[in-house]
Parts: sequence; structure tokens; C-alpha cells
Amino acid sequence: MTDVAPDIETDVLIVGAGPVGMTLALAIRASGVPLRVRLLDARKRGSHAGDPRALALSHGTRQLLEPLNAWNAAAGTPIHDIHVSQSGGFGRTVITREEQGVPALGYVMRYGDLAAAIAARIDDDQVLDQCTRYDIEIRRDHVVARVERGSDTHRIRARLVVHAEGTPAESADVRVADYHQHAVLAEVRPQPAHGNRAWERFTPDGPLALLPIGNDYSVVFTVPPHKADALMTMNDTAFLDALQQQFGRRMQFTATSPRARFPLALRLRRDLVAEREVWIGNAAQTLHPVSGQGFNLGIRDAWELASQLVSQDGSTIGNAADLDRYVAGRRLDRYGSALFTDGIVRSFSNDLLPLKLARGLGLMVLDVLQPARKFVAGRMIWGARSWP
Repeated sequence: MTDVAPDIETDVLIVGAGPVGMTLALAIRASGVPLRVRLLDARKRGSHAGDPRALALSHGTRQLLEPLNAWNAAAGTPIHDIHVSQSGGFGRTVITREEQGVPALGYVMRYGDLAAAIAARIDDDQVLDQCTRYDIEIRRDHVVARVERGSDTHRIRARLVVHAEGTPAESADVRVADYHQHAVLAEVRPQPAHGNRAWERFTPDGPLALLPIGNDYSVVFTVPPHKADALMTMNDTAFLDALQQQFGRRMQFTATSPRARFPLALRLRRDLVAEREVWIGNAAQTLHPVSGQGFNLGIRDAWELASQLVSQDGSTIGNAADLDRYVAGRRLDRYGSALFTDGIVRSFSNDLLPLKLARGLGLMVLDVLQPARKFVAGRMIWGARSWP
């Protein structure tokens, strides 16, 4: 890259203007430290507004977004309790908001509604959208990015670049564990009404989650790939029958939306930082959707990185020692969340009798011992460490 004078100067360049990247920008601004922040995005500004995907957001995520005026309370369906059980075995437990002392254990919100609420707080001139390509060169005391946007080319000089979107690319630096499962997604109408209860039903094929959204349930139906093939080709009646068989007869399902699917794997980037570069959110890790940890972990990444960047009034942005402190601060939450979800999937996604008996006993203990329930609920709400 040639030494052409940059036409944009910034302190922090964030690649990805999704909810995680935008949360980082807002958290930096909320600190009061006058840092310049720019976001790059391949999409057109506002294009995420109609994205119908359902997100499971923890109450801890609400606590982080509300002070930034980036929480869309009207768009979220609260989860009052979670019923946990296993198919074909004994043991169950119910985790309630009252016991945890929170207004809701979590919320289910459409991606588009959340992204729009956060984007409304971002200034237009902070975002360089519809970027078709970018190249980044790391230099000793700064970063130079060459960004193509239509027929225009911008040269951006920054002190730090943060990768906040995409999944960890296949490389020696990324640990990948394929679960050999696919998640089939749909929204179904329950009868009777859901009453703001979520369900986590463990089956030999994988976990089945039902999350209340509006009057419906957002379903995450985890199965081996060949069963996902079958579920995707069924008509609506056959799909509802298959869901009913997997879930049981506690309620009926009367209608369904079109379905989608995606493969499941644990991807963990070993090194979260390099010289003047940081990876957060899905760019740093993707987890199994069981217990809804992945997106919430990304929001916590953004919050803690912002705290680190402004800790010295922004004077040391990009300093290797500061970036190492960020890595150390995220280690417990990041690996704790990954191990928590991975352990659940591997322990429950089988039909071995000894493990089925052990799972049943574990669920019975969880149902009897309040401290055990509080531990599990705390992991779901706040991750592996305390948050405000």
C-alpha cells in the first residue's frame, strides 16, 4: 500500500456495523472520552431493519444496552421462566425470574428491531456503508485501510482496527469442533398461549428450544444433518407433527412459518489480538445456540473492549499491553461460556442409558437445590462473571 495521505483519520476503525460493532461505538461515546470512531459495513445503512431472525437476549444484555439508550423495550418478548427437561428420561426443573430477582430471565427480539434501536444512536457520518472491499496494512504506530465503496476509494488511518463481524476464518489460529448437527428454525403458534415460558428440551438428536416471541414460539430444532434434510422438505403438517413428537404433548402447535437451517460448530479464535487488531463477537467465536450464549457474549466483548480503550483517556489505544489486558479480562467469560454450552451439548445429545440416568439425577438436583439453579441462571443471564 502506497504512502498516499489518508482522507479519513480516526482512532478506532470497526469493521462491521452490526449490533456488536455498533454497541462498541456507543459504549466508547458514552464514556465521555473524545475518541473518533468509524464503522465499515458491506451492507447499506439501515438494511438490517427488516431482518426477521429471532435473538435470545439475556437480561444482562439489556443492562448493558439500556444505559446507551439502545434497548427497544417494546420489541422484546420477556421470558418469565424456563422449563428444562430431557426426552425419554426422568428429571426436570424450572428456572423463574422471581427466584433470580430480575424482571425477566431474558428477552426474545427480532434482529432487525434490535439493530434498528442501536443504529438510531449512531451518527450517519460514523458509518461508511456499502463497502465492496477493504485492505488493511498494519504499521508500527497506526493502521492504514484502503476501502473501496462503489467507484470511490477511501484511505483511512486509524490507531486500532476492531473486527466485529463474520465468523472466525478457517486457520491454524481457530479451533473448530463440528457438532454434526443442524439447527432448523421456524416460528410456530402454540395452543394454549405460551405465558412467557421458554422450553429447553434435550433429546438424543440435540436440544430443542422454544422461545416466546409475540404470540408465537421461535423454535430451534437441533438434529443431525440428514434429519434436517427431511424436516426442510416436509409440508407444514408433517413438520408440526415431527415437532410435536419431539416436544411431547404439554401443548399443541397449530401453525408454522417457513423454515431455515444452519450447521452448528464451536469456533474459537485462539488469539483475540494481534498488532493493532482485535476480534470481538462472532469474529472471535461462534457457540452452539443452546442456552443462547453466543450473541450475548459478543455484546459483553464490546462493552469490555470499550472500557479498556477509554481506561487511559484513549491515550494508549493500540498499545500491546492494553490489548493483552483486554484478552485477560475476557478469558473467564469467553472460555467459561464456550465450555458451558459445549458441555451441555455433549452431555445431553445422546441416548446412552448411564448418561440418561446421570442427566436425570442432575436435573433432579437442580430442581431441589436453589444455589445450583442460581448458578445456571447466572451463567445464562450474565455469563461467567458479574455485570451491572
